Amino acid sequence: MPIKLDRKLPALDILRSENVFIMDDKRANHQDIRPMEVLILNLMPTKEATETQLLRLLANTPLQINVDFLYMTSHESKNTTAQHLETFYKTFDDIKHKFYDGLIITGAPVETLAFEEVDYWDELCQVFEWSKKHVYSTLHLCWGAQAGLYYKYGIDKVQMVRKLSGIYSQTVEKPFSLLVRGFDDKFVSPHSRYTEVLRKDVEAIPDLEVIVSGEEVGLSIVASKDMREIYSFGHLEYDRDTLSKEYHRDVKANKNPDLPEHYYPDDNPDLEPPMTWNLAATTFFSNWVNYAVYQETPYRLEELEDDFSFYGYL
Repeated sequence: MPIKLDRKLPALDILRSENVFIMDDKRANHQDIRPMEVLILNLMPTKEATETQLLRLLANTPLQINVDFLYMTSHESKNTTAQHLETFYKTFDDIKHKFYDGLIITGAPVETLAFEEVDYWDELCQVFEWSKKHVYSTLHLCWGAQAGLYYKYGIDKVQMVRKLSGIYSQTVEKPFSLLVRGFDDKFVSPHSRYTEVLRKDVEAIPDLEVIVSGEEVGLSIVASKDMREIYSFGHLEYDRDTLSKEYHRDVKANKNPDLPEHYYPDDNPDLEPPMTWNLAATTFFSNWVNYAVYQETPYRLEELEDDFSFYGYL
C-alpha cells in the first residue's frame, strides 16, 4: 500500500523512478479507509534528501500513510529554501491541535553543543511535551534519540574520543522484540556521530530496554517496553552515498576527517560503497509502523489525549 503525499513534493519523482508505491492526495481522497497519520520533524540540514530516505522506507508498509513534515521556526535553515519549507512543511502552531499515530524525529548536526545551547531547543521541548498527549509512538533518530532521552529521563550524551563514522556490525539482544522481527542475529548499519549515550544510564531506567548494540557503536536501538518510545542511534535511513557525501564535504572544509570505517571498498573513497543495510532498514521501519503504531494506536486518535497512564499522570 502507498503513502499519501502532496503531488508537488520533489521526492515523488525520485520515489516513482524507484517503483516505490506513491499515491498523491487527489487519488487518496477517494479511498474510504482510515490512513495512518505520521509526522516527521526533519532537523537535518539537507531536508530534501532526508525526506526521500524516510519516505522510501515508510512506503514499504502495507498501509496508507498520510505524512506531514514539521520544521522548527526558531532555526533559520541554510540549506533548504524558505519556499520549500513554506510549501511542504508545517509549523508547530499548525499541528499542535492535531493527533498522530506516529512521530519521527530526525538527527541534527549539533552534537557538540549542549542541548540547551541549540537554538531551537525550547521549541523542540514543546514538541516533546505535546507528543505525550498527541502521538502514539515516537521514533527518535541519532541526535533526536539523544535529545529525547535527555528531555524525558535526564540522560546526557557523552563526547566520544573521535567521530564514529562508518558501517558497523550490531547484535540483536532482544530477538523477541517485535521491532527486530525478521532480523538475523547480526546486521550492519550506518552510524555518524560524535557523541554517545552510555548503557549504564539507560539500564538505570526500568521502562527502557536495550534491543540492539554493537562492539564498536555501543547502544544502537533502545525502546520503552510498550514501544511508544523508540531510540535509534544509527542511520538505517541513509542512502548508499550519504556517508561519502559527508566525508567529501568535510574534506572540502579542511576538517581532515577519517575515512568512514568498513565502508569504501579497499578504503578507496573513489570507489562506490556497497549497500549492505537496506534489508535491515526496510524491516525496522516496517516493524515500527506495523507493531508499534498500527497494531496499537486507537482508531480515534483523539483518545490519545486521555491516555496519560504511560506517562505517570494517572
